[in-house]
Amino acid sequence: MSNPILNENRFNEQERILEGVPMTINGTIQITAFLGLLLICAATFVWTRITAGYTDIGMMLTGGGLIVGFILALIIAFTRNKYLIPIYAVCEGCALGGISATMEAQFPGIVIQAVAGTFAALFSMLVLYKLRLIQATDKFRSVIFISTASIAAVYLVDIIGSFFGLHVPLINSASPYGIVVSLVIIAIAALNLILDFDFIEKGEQMMLPKDYEWYGAFGLMITLVWLYMEILRFLAKINRR
Repeated sequence: MSNPILNENRFNEQERILEGVPMTINGTIQITAFLGLLLICAATFVWTRITAGYTDIGMMLTGGGLIVGFILALIIAFTRNKYLIPIYAVCEGCALGGISATMEAQFPGIVIQAVAGTFAALFSMLVLYKLRLIQATDKFRSVIFISTASIAAVYLVDIIGSFFGLHVPLINSASPYGIVVSLVIIAIAALNLILDFDFIEKGEQMMLPKDYEWYGAFGLMITLVWLYMEILRFLAKINRR
């Protein structure tokens, strides 16, 4: 979900003073591509382990990726340690590989649909941002932040409740209401991309240090992973009807 690093209000004046090479949009894109490659390689490895029958190993890597990835995301967000970001990408790849392989076994073709939907949302938001049809105003930021935090809170309640055999009905149900909720969450996840684009563009304009390319790529990856998972969940609901 949305990354607390991606908020220019957190940058003090010292950080805004250029010392050395500044961050650039192209540099951020290159790092994002590198992290994406790491994620895909890790996901492919776990996927092949599961499809080859090594389910125990695959599920262990999936669970480990989820837990370690979540912990690393928190550490990176609040310490700005760029060296942990590639490890985070590998962990997320392990988690997505296992989840995707499991979902594909249940609903053949669902993964390629989710991937296509994720890229479609990415390019749609990029076009809307470039044309300034959607702008990252203070009000927009507040609405997206509150919406994202609310969704995170509901998911946290659902995760805690799952230990007691309880779940939040609307986010898991394949009913019409459950599908509408999934569409709303997908929309919020997609709109978070606007904040990511704005951070990257503003970072270049303010000539932030080169390291911020890693943080921009990190935030963009978090959003894309979340978006992919929500689209995958939505398609699973559709297939269960």
